[in-house]
Amino acid sequence: MSKIGVVGTGMVGATGAYAIAMRGLASELVLVDKFTTRAQAEAADILHAVPFAHPIRVTAGNFADLAGCKIVIIAAGVGQKPGETRLQLLERNAVIFKEMIPEVAKYAPDAVLVVATNPVDIMTHMTARFAAEHGVPQNHVLGSGTTLDTARFRALLSTHLGVAANNIHGYVLGEHGDSEVLAWSLATVGVIPLADFCRTQNIRLDEAVKQEIDEKVRRAAYTIIEGKGATYYGIGSALARIVEAILDDQRAILTVCSPVPAVVGVKEVTIALPHIVGRAGVLGTLPLPLNQDETLALQASANVIRNAITEIESSL
Repeated sequence: MSKIGVVGTGMVGATGAYAIAMRGLASELVLVDKFTTRAQAEAADILHAVPFAHPIRVTAGNFADLAGCKIVIIAAGVGQKPGETRLQLLERNAVIFKEMIPEVAKYAPDAVLVVATNPVDIMTHMTARFAAEHGVPQNHVLGSGTTLDTARFRALLSTHLGVAANNIHGYVLGEHGDSEVLAWSLATVGVIPLADFCRTQNIRLDEAVKQEIDEKVRRAAYTIIEGKGATYYGIGSALARIVEAILDDQRAILTVCSPVPAVVGVKEVTIALPHIVGRAGVLGTLPLPLNQDETLALQASANVIRNAITEIESSL
């Protein structure tokens, strides 16, 4: 079994830690937070659930306690203030990461870093940059990307088609945000193209249905936040799934985000694509036979991220 660290014990970090503990993915879990009382409280609460699940040691600590971790989840950061621009939020989080990532790399130099802080594509890009300065390989840094968005897509298709979600293969690509791209042309049910399955099963899948599902995937976070203030169960489970793929060297295909030299003509960008994920982090990227409209949409999404990266890099 393995030791895993979680830096940042807000709702996302704490729920990710809880999901990891409940699935028995580690033998030791260390929670680190600027607010030590919060980390201690979350560690105690999770520890009290351990007798109902799998044996695991859960503690709160500092950066030095990350020594020996195979994976460190980065869920730290600040929220957006009223009237604050996206760039201002990025600048504040970038300052935090510039101080934090070297500390993580110092004590856990061999760990794979999994970033969950939003905007996750850009914060993953910055993490890779800061970590590289301390010898961490680029493939050891990845973000949750559109892993959750992909799950939402499959869950909604499952409901519409009446087929178990794990038999539906479809991806959401690009930014984890408003410009993300649902790759309808690549979706399959088992090995059957989605359109063919719907035709043979007499299931309606016209543009209106696609638009409704697209809107529910794209706006899911807004809807949930409006109703309960934050989203954390879905992303917590997504983080546990990524951790499992890394620890077990599953070489699973997940839509995490990772720095790539270029995608659809946009250079040096961190973006969610179907990556192969295993013990060493990102092991490869699958080619994307998208149709023309999807290719253009992915290019636009990549440009959104690239422009934001350029802005934040020029401000540091």
